[in-house]
Amino acid sequence: MLRKLVDYKKLDHKLGALLIETYSDGYGDDDIIVFKNLKGETIEAVELKTEDTIYLVKISKSLSNFIANFEENIEKELEKVPQPVDAENPNYQTDDERKFDSEDQD
Repeated sequence: MLRKLVDYKKLDHKLGALLIETYSDGYGDDDIIVFKNLKGETIEAVELKTEDTIYLVKISKSLSNFIANFEENIEKELEKVPQPVDAENPNYQTDDERKFDSEDQD
């Protein structure tokens, strides 16, 4: 099984959602893994497992804020997604139709 050390800021949406699902009530002292990296720095992380990879997600104060504000942030992201076009709307025209209409008016 592959093992990766990652910062939570570099998690994609799928792994971010899994992190929130795994630690929906936050993480406690028992969830934290402490070790030293090659530079001798102390790293604290929480474990996140997928089918083929074990991620050690580095923790910080901002990770706690990320978990606490995840739902609000996802809602903001979803608001940015373009809404589907209503083809039944009589004012709806594709770019090709607009071009065709403008050529006819000459």
